[in-house]
Amino acid sequence: MMNNKRYYTFNRFLKEKLSVKVRKVSVTAGFTCPNRDGKVGYGGCTYCHNPGFTPPGSDGRKSIRAQVEEAKLRLRDGGFRGKFLAYFQAYSNTYAPVNTLRMLYDEALYDDDVVGLAIGTRPDCVPNEVLLLLEEYAEKHHVWVEYGLQSANDKTLKYINRAHDYARFEDAVKRTQNRGIYICAHIILGLPGEDEAQMYKTVDRLSQLGIDGIKIHHLQVVKGTVLEEQYHNGEVGVFSIEDYVSLICNVIERISPRMVIHRLIGDIRDDLLVAPRWTISKGEIISCIDKELKRRDCYQGIGYQG
Repeated sequence: MMNNKRYYTFNRFLKEKLSVKVRKVSVTAGFTCPNRDGKVGYGGCTYCHNPGFTPPGSDGRKSIRAQVEEAKLRLRDGGFRGKFLAYFQAYSNTYAPVNTLRMLYDEALYDDDVVGLAIGTRPDCVPNEVLLLLEEYAEKHHVWVEYGLQSANDKTLKYINRAHDYARFEDAVKRTQNRGIYICAHIILGLPGEDEAQMYKTVDRLSQLGIDGIKIHHLQVVKGTVLEEQYHNGEVGVFSIEDYVSLICNVIERISPRMVIHRLIGDIRDDLLVAPRWTISKGEIISCIDKELKRRDCYQGIGYQG
């Protein structure tokens, strides 16, 4: 068992690596996405309305430095005395010329309180020159690249209009490895057409690929998306709390014990969330997961097939 948790949390990982408490602060840098601007597709993924995934206080009208500084002040006012990672979250945060990326990342790392970067992006937005830039930052800072995958099933990826396949993701991971950069993959449980066996296949493939972390979301229907239309037409279902707690515990059991679990459930702005509208808080759901793992007397990796 891992401290008071039966899985390897991101907070524990950061304390082990950096010997200090670390918090992510989200910034919006004005990026777009090749699945929106026509480079690989239009309209974006069927579930995506990015404001729904962007935390309050992340304001792309302000400079990166101003966004980081305001987030730091809020956390300091709340009593936090640790360090920070600047989290480039909205859209594809490597989708720009290298000189532009360098300027934005440098601005985020403006003082010693910001010890690193977390960069959310797509696996088709990391040409080698971008990876060389990130490798350069990783020599002096703590750097995570968070690749959106969602599923290892190509049929699912096509259905949700990801505009890339699993092979593209695997190629990006292999080109990122051995550069001092930590790699996290985002997945969504409950995507249309997937049964539990297909969800487990995604988790198993990620564990075997040797990435450093995983961020797990449950399928959430957001206003203004194609998925919302599919949901209202009865084409898409969502989890009950009970079903999701059972499923996520099964998933935790299969994840490699060396992989860091950044997240177990998704977050969406309440005013944009259509379904599922669960009646208890995120913290209470995490507590339910912890209690179920304890009831089973199981932990991360007990079912891992390495």
